[in-house]
Amino acid sequence: MARRLVAIKSDSSRSWDTKASFSRSCLLFFLVAAILSAGCKKPAAGLTPSKIHAITRELASAAKSAAPANSEIRIAFQALDGSVESTDHLDITIFSDAADPAARSQVAKIQRSLGAAATRESLTEEPSESREGILFFYLKSGIRTHTIHIHTGSRNSARANSTPGQSSGPRLAIILDDLGSDRAAADAIFALPYPLTISVLPDHEHSVEIAAEAERRGFQVLLHLPMQSVANEHPEAQELHPGMQAADVSALVEKFLQNVPGVAGVNNHQGSQATSDPELMSELMPVLRDRHLFYVDSRTTAATVAFETAQEFGVRSGFRNVPFLDDVAEVAAVRKQLQLALRGAREKGEAIAIGHPHPATLQALREVLPQARAQGVQLVFASDLVH
Repeated sequence: MARRLVAIKSDSSRSWDTKASFSRSCLLFFLVAAILSAGCKKPAAGLTPSKIHAITRELASAAKSAAPANSEIRIAFQALDGSVESTDHLDITIFSDAADPAARSQVAKIQRSLGAAATRESLTEEPSESREGILFFYLKSGIRTHTIHIHTGSRNSARANSTPGQSSGPRLAIILDDLGSDRAAADAIFALPYPLTISVLPDHEHSVEIAAEAERRGFQVLLHLPMQSVANEHPEAQELHPGMQAADVSALVEKFLQNVPGVAGVNNHQGSQATSDPELMSELMPVLRDRHLFYVDSRTTAATVAFETAQEFGVRSGFRNVPFLDDVAEVAAVRKQLQLALRGAREKGEAIAIGHPHPATLQALREVLPQARAQGVQLVFASDLVH
């Protein structure tokens, strides 16, 4: 009998051990499931940073279609892979008095346009509070993807205030010139998830469609304004040259602008002869000022007076202040120039670099630009660095 009781006790002990083991297994299963579930709550689950950036461009395009012509729309691509805290930023400034009923109507129009674009992308809106203007977030599957800030103000206050989430540290703007003939090169640029500025030559085969597509995707577009060079090498069919009358300058610029839609500013194509002529630059700058366009001096000659003249006429302006990226169109050479541009931004606080849509340049951009943030440099549009 004692042996029987012992046997029963032994069977009972095994039963309790089995139950305890099962309970521990269930607990482990649910812990693993919870961890995996938490791990899925990040943009990488169906929304990669590249996808978020593409939506950001769609939102910027929607905002621009509804905003007044002289508004400023700034993008900061800050969504990071695997992070639920980081979002892209869209900052929209309307230059008007906040108390003006027309300004309130314009803000409401922008919100409706943004809302329509967000709905197409299955984003939901989460309101927030701001001491200045309207601040809200867009979410995808409950995860914040975009921070939107709409406000009014003067140009001086807009320049003084940075984009929400934007670093006050070194900034680099990269302009890619000579777009207009090669649609494939433009598509390669459009695939890059960075705030690049493209400069389009007028009257080329794909000028209109490239400019329109770039604007739709949220890239910044410049008119690559043809100007006469000293050697007059590879001249465009029409270009600005010394000796032109003011009316002729205005008419030619207007013609070019019609061929390159949606431009925010202008930089010179070639122009070593033209940009060093004070009279011609004095005729050009009022044309740009009256059309609310900024100017970037490509500095194709040390004798240029373009930037100084732009400043004299009150045109928001800047100039290339680091070496050209691709005088040698080889990947290794362009990589080196890009590193120099990043270093220049860190040393000067801000830098404007210029390159071209060569295959080597595009490959180097793909390799180097992901390193910019790690080096403490924020990539921005050219409009962010003109004053």
